[in-house]
Amino acid sequence: MRQNKRLWVTGACLIAAMAAVFFFASVLFEQSERQKAEARLSLYHTTLTDTLHRYRHLPDVLAKTQMIRSGALGIGLERINQRLADITAQTDLEAIYLMDDTGMTIAASNYGNDVSFIGQNYGFRPYFQDALDGKQTGFFAIGVTTNRPGYFLAAPVYDHRQQVSGVIAIKVDLTALTRVWRDAGELLFVTNPDQITVLSSVPDWEYQSLTDISPETRAEIDAGRQFANEPLHALSWRKSNDDSARLDGRSYVHLTRDLGEPPWVLHFLVPKSQVWLNAAATLGAAGIVGLLLIALGLFLRARRIKSALTISQAERRKLRAANAALNRQIEERRAAERRAEKAQAELQQANKLAALGQLSASVTHELGQPISAMKNFLTAAEFGATEGETTLINQISRLVRRMESITRELRFFARPSPSKLEAVSASDLWAGTHELLEADIKSADVALTVSLPEEPTYVRGNRHRLEQVLVNLVKNALFAVLESGDKHIDVTFVKIENWLEITVSDHGPGLGGRTISDLREPFHTTRASGEGMGLGLAISAAIISEHQGKFLAKDGENGAIFTVSLPLAEAPSSTDAPSEPNPETTLGTQ
Repeated sequence: MRQNKRLWVTGACLIAAMAAVFFFASVLFEQSERQKAEARLSLYHTTLTDTLHRYRHLPDVLAKTQMIRSGALGIGLERINQRLADITAQTDLEAIYLMDDTGMTIAASNYGNDVSFIGQNYGFRPYFQDALDGKQTGFFAIGVTTNRPGYFLAAPVYDHRQQVSGVIAIKVDLTALTRVWRDAGELLFVTNPDQITVLSSVPDWEYQSLTDISPETRAEIDAGRQFANEPLHALSWRKSNDDSARLDGRSYVHLTRDLGEPPWVLHFLVPKSQVWLNAAATLGAAGIVGLLLIALGLFLRARRIKSALTISQAERRKLRAANAALNRQIEERRAAERRAEKAQAELQQANKLAALGQLSASVTHELGQPISAMKNFLTAAEFGATEGETTLINQISRLVRRMESITRELRFFARPSPSKLEAVSASDLWAGTHELLEADIKSADVALTVSLPEEPTYVRGNRHRLEQVLVNLVKNALFAVLESGDKHIDVTFVKIENWLEITVSDHGPGLGGRTISDLREPFHTTRASGEGMGLGLAISAAIISEHQGKFLAKDGENGAIFTVSLPLAEAPSSTDAPSEPNPETTLGTQ
C-alpha cells in the first residue's frame, strides 16, 4: 500500500514538473518571438511609410509649374502627356494624370497605352473632391480603369486668379511591396479607419473587414467606388488581449504599429503554434535528460547493491566504478558549463544585432524622406531648365540615387533580403571606392599605393556592398596613419587560385593584440567618443560573409593588415567589358 502511494506521488510530481517546464518554456519562447517580431515590424513600418510618403510632395510641386497650370486650361496637352510619361518612366509610379475642374482627365502619362486615363471622369473620387476644396490628400482605392489597386495623391491646380482650375494626381503601385512580404513568408496586413484590409501578404485577407460594416460606411465606400465590386466580407477575427489574436481559428502573437498619415494600422502576426512546438521540443529534451538521469541512478544503485554482496575484490570494483561515475559527472558538468557560456555569448551577439537592426531601420526612416523630397524637387526643376542646368541636375540626381541605394543597404540588418549578384571587375570596384575617398585622401596628405591584377579579374557580388567594405577598411587605415610619421597605405589585389585577395595595410599603431573576433563585434571601437560607433567592421564582416568570402586581420611589421578574400567569377559575356587600369598606381598628395 505504501509502495503504491509512493508511485502515485512520484507520478504526480513528474506531471507537475513537466507542466511547469512546458509553461515556462512557452513564456520564454513567446517573449523571444515577440522581440524578433518587434524588430521586423519596425523594418516593415519604415518600408511602408517610405513608399507612401516618397512622392507626397510631387503633386503639389507639379501643380505649381506653369506647364501644368496652362494644361488645366487646355493649353499644350500633347507636350504635357509626353512630359508626364517621361517622369513616370524615371520613377516607380504607375501613372500621373491631370483633370479639369469637372474630374475629366485631359492629360495622362499613359496616354499611349491601350488602357489610358484620358477621357475618364474621376469626379466621384474623394481625393478629387478634397483637391477641389484646396486640400492635398491621399486615398487608397482599386482603379476603375485598370482594376489594379493603388495609393492616390492629389493636389489642386490654381489659375492666375488663384481659383482651382484642375487637379493633378499620381498613382503609387503597392503590389510590389505586398509581393515582398509574401515572398519573405511574413503574415502582415494593413487596415484603414473602417477596419478594412487594404494591403496584405495573404491574398485571401485583402479587402476583408475585421468588423461588420455599417450601412452608412458601406454607402460612403460605394459612392467613392473605393473597392470596386469586392464584397468586403468579415474575417473570422477575434482580439484576445493586447498581444494576442485569433484569425481563422488559429492563435497568433499580434503586434501593431500606427502609420500616422494615412491613418492606417500595420498588423504583424506570429503563429503561436511555433511557440508551442518549440516548448514541446524543450519538454521532450528535458524528459530525455530526466530519463537518462533516472537510468543512471538505477544503474549506480544496482552497482552498489552488487558491490555490497562481495568481499574485498568487490569493494575495489565498487571504488573504481564510483571514481568512473564521478569523472563522468565532472566531464558532463564541464560540458554543460561550456554550452551555457556559448549560449550566453550567442544571446549577447543576437541582442547586439537586434539593436543594430533597430538603429538601421531608424536611420533609413530618417534619411528616406529627405532624399525622396530632393528627388521630387529635382524632378520639378527639370521643367524649363536650360541645357547646362539639366546637366547639373542629372549629376545631382545620380548622387541622390546613390545616397538612396546606400541607405537601402542598411535595411538588411533588421531582416536580410537577397541582393542582385553580378560579375564585378576589380578595377571597377577600386574605381568606385577611390571616387568616394579621393577627397579624404588628399585632405589627410596620405600616400596611397594601389596594385591591381594585370589581366581583367572579376568577382561575383554586389558592387555597392563590396565598395562599402573597401571604403571602411581604407578609412580605418587613414585614421590609423594620421598621427604616424609615415603616412602611407598599400592596397593590393592579387589572384590566388580561385580567389581574389584584397589586402589593405597601413603604417599605423597596429591592432594592439586584438583579434578579428574583437574587431568585428558590433559597437567595438578604439576611436574617441564622437569619432565612430564601432559598426564599420561588423557591417563589413556581415557583407563578406554574405558573399561567401573570408575576412582576416593581423599585425604586420609596420601596422595593421586587413585581408578580404572573395571567390572569383567568370567575365561577363558582353564584349564591351571595362578596360583595366595600370596595375601599379600611386595616389596621394605631393
